[in-house]
Amino acid sequence: MLETRRLRFGVVGMNHGHIYGMVDAMVRGGGELVSFHAHEPDLAAAFARRYPAAQQVSDERAIVEDRSIQLVLSSITPNERGPLGIRVMEHGKDYVVDKPGVTTLAQLSDVRRVQAATRRIYSIVYSERFENGATIHAGELVQAGAIGTVIQTAGFGPHRVHPPDRPDWFWDPARHGGIICDIGSHQFDQFLHFTGSTSGEIVASQVRNVRHPEHPAFQDFGDSMVRGNGGTGYIRVDWFTPDGLPTWGDTRLTILGTDGYIEVRKNVDLAGRAGGNHLFIADRTGVRYIDCSAVDLPFGRQLVDDVLNRTDTAMAQAHCFLATELALVAQQKARMVP
Repeated sequence: MLETRRLRFGVVGMNHGHIYGMVDAMVRGGGELVSFHAHEPDLAAAFARRYPAAQQVSDERAIVEDRSIQLVLSSITPNERGPLGIRVMEHGKDYVVDKPGVTTLAQLSDVRRVQAATRRIYSIVYSERFENGATIHAGELVQAGAIGTVIQTAGFGPHRVHPPDRPDWFWDPARHGGIICDIGSHQFDQFLHFTGSTSGEIVASQVRNVRHPEHPAFQDFGDSMVRGNGGTGYIRVDWFTPDGLPTWGDTRLTILGTDGYIEVRKNVDLAGRAGGNHLFIADRTGVRYIDCSAVDLPFGRQLVDDVLNRTDTAMAQAHCFLATELALVAQQKARMVP
């Protein structure tokens, strides 16, 4: 059952399909989608069909300057997300943006400065954690001490390319930030969350372009090692999902503890169970499988609460920015290998 509408929100920019999950999360949490803006007529038309009650406006200012709107969502082209967020915060509104939330360290510095000055929320939707029941339940198990003290996380983010579906900006790292900045941001978020790290450093990182010589700047493989004050992490991301896999990517997370480990298979179980949200745990008592498809997804509700109550429950602002910083530094330091 949908909650009573508790706040009004708008959407500016929808260049990635993640915007639909973001909107649905806010609606589940009690938000009312009021209006939207996009430069691209085809994207706006598809969005209007999905949300016919929302008003399309011809200028973002009709949303950013609307005093009745408390929150703005966006999945605009990645290199535009930071500057848009600054405009939103400077107009006294909170901001929820698709990952990557910014694409350069200079942008991150500007966003941090404005967020500190305005005290608005700048939230990046790391959907691999917030919108996946198995990952949420893994966090509950870790909090309960099921595998002891976490030592390391290993996160894998394979994706499918399918070039005909990709816009021009997809092939340009200057516009999407590079493979580690983009896809890898999910894994850095999970590394911090599960190890409890509040600081971190990049040990090593590398990227490759294996299959796309026609786009010489593109990166289809990247990995990184990270060390935090609560544990270590390994991250691998790629664009090599095979055609035969029945989903866009076999995203996986392994959490190693002193008394056991958890493996999350977010989208597919190669052993044959249907759907996603699969969790496997080996602990002091044995080995078991947990179906997490019915686990509650609290992010939207928590974020709406944070907007209304000026709290920090959906995701700590410091965590949000640190996950972004680690991804950006790993991207910047990455060695391009043949």
